[in-house]
Amino acid sequence: MDLFFGASVSPGIGRGNAFVIPDQAQRVIPQIPITAEQVDSEWLRYVYARDSVAEQIKIQLEQIHGNKEIFETYSLMLADPVFNKEVGDCIAQRLFNVEFILDFKMEEYAQRLRDSGNDYLADRAQDIIDIFGRVLNELLNIHPFDMEQVPEGVVLIAQSLNASDAMVISKKRLSGLALVEGGLSSHVAILARSYGVPAVFALPKEIKQIQNSERIILDANSAELIVDPDAGTVLDYQKKVEQIAERKKALLLFRSKPAQTKDGERFHLYANIGTVEEAKIALEEGAEGIGLFRTEFLFMNELNSGEGGVRSVSEETQFEAYKKVLQIMGDRPVTIRTLDAGGDKLLKMVDAPAETEKNPLMGLRAIRMSLQTPQLFKTQLRALYRASVYGNLRIMFPLITSQEQVEQARNIASQARDELLDEGVKVKDVPIGIMVETAAAGIIADCLATVSDFFSIGTNDLTQYTLCVDRENINVADCYDEFHLAVLRLIQNTIKAADGAGIPVSVCGEMASRIDSAMMLAGMGIRNLSMGPSQISLVKEKLSTITVKELEAISDGKRR
Repeated sequence: MDLFFGASVSPGIGRGNAFVIPDQAQRVIPQIPITAEQVDSEWLRYVYARDSVAEQIKIQLEQIHGNKEIFETYSLMLADPVFNKEVGDCIAQRLFNVEFILDFKMEEYAQRLRDSGNDYLADRAQDIIDIFGRVLNELLNIHPFDMEQVPEGVVLIAQSLNASDAMVISKKRLSGLALVEGGLSSHVAILARSYGVPAVFALPKEIKQIQNSERIILDANSAELIVDPDAGTVLDYQKKVEQIAERKKALLLFRSKPAQTKDGERFHLYANIGTVEEAKIALEEGAEGIGLFRTEFLFMNELNSGEGGVRSVSEETQFEAYKKVLQIMGDRPVTIRTLDAGGDKLLKMVDAPAETEKNPLMGLRAIRMSLQTPQLFKTQLRALYRASVYGNLRIMFPLITSQEQVEQARNIASQARDELLDEGVKVKDVPIGIMVETAAAGIIADCLATVSDFFSIGTNDLTQYTLCVDRENINVADCYDEFHLAVLRLIQNTIKAADGAGIPVSVCGEMASRIDSAMMLAGMGIRNLSMGPSQISLVKEKLSTITVKELEAISDGKRR
């Protein structure tokens, strides 16, 4: 019996035979000088390979139902006029073969996303590598493993998977997924959680030496991969699986129950989402609304071409997406955050800045970018106001550091609303709030409360900015501490300011998703928590077993 450890990505226990995806043939990228006369022929080779991959994606889109966003993203990436123009220009300027140029450009774009300072966008770098890697394979005549050959019910083992592979294997009723590579918020991870497939990533590369048909137990709760388990281990896990099944039945009861403590204190649990599809899942899981709808995914999915480059997402496209989410949630509140991007160049648009920054995390991102591109900002606000009549909308501004920023943003929102009214378009009065995710915002929360209708505390960035810790840097991982006294004091100051101004305050960062930190926040006075949909029943269950005094004791103990 062999035991390997990794990182849990999607919980659960999977049991079945191993099926190891063979490594793709190693790409050898030739670097061949060409003449000016060969530029056109190299460009045509690129167009033919790109269009061939686009046709494959189109066929896959027609064969699946639901979760189409990934393939749509790939299609849009392939059609991106800015990227394609840069490939063509680079061939002409550097005079090298198209394989060498494409490899260089896709790595350049991917690195920009990794350096963006945004977790979600950093994980999108892999999408760039995946889809244009397929184009490279076409050019190099490399044919990867056919995922349709994967048997049903196996524990799939591989170095890595791209999202389109994951969509194919979703039909195979996998027992588990074990990878050497992969990010927590990658498309593959998201799909594994969506389909309820236990998954463990960051496993040692030695797992690729496992033989097909070997018996596997994948414990994604403890991030363990067990090969050829003995009889005692098999029996132990049979009991664990039965216990998990019973627990799932018990948790189902909490979907329709209100979130409240043992002594009757009422809480409101909302969901964090990034797509329309996730809104449906949130509703099924018992969310009382959407506490955070990240609009970055929409912008990455729906890039519209325009003369001279990619223009921002159209008002109509945004309106339809916001409308759908609001209609799904009905009367439940839906908090939509305006564009929180910057530093990434996939959103390279002719009507938005595209400067390369040394430190994008501290640069032109979020509300700063919106205020520097008021027309882009106003387009999003017009779409939001138009959608407001279809539900219970709340608008939220990210990365606020001053009262002046809120006032400027609200003025642009008022202009957008007035324009629509002048055009005879019906709109609702919409509450406008802010993300408290910087130390500056936490310190001057009392001032910000005078110009905000609500607060939502983003604990991920608040911790990162307060402690000067890059949460993606493994070398300083020990310094990233959400329970650090400085972070807790900023949260408490924000709560106090909100209470003093009589405005609601919620938490939508990762602290709200974990049981221990959620109870800590509850003890500090937070009554509105927004989290991943799958966590809602777990938090409801925990709250039902504890009193307010016990929550306060937990909080007091942590802050000493």
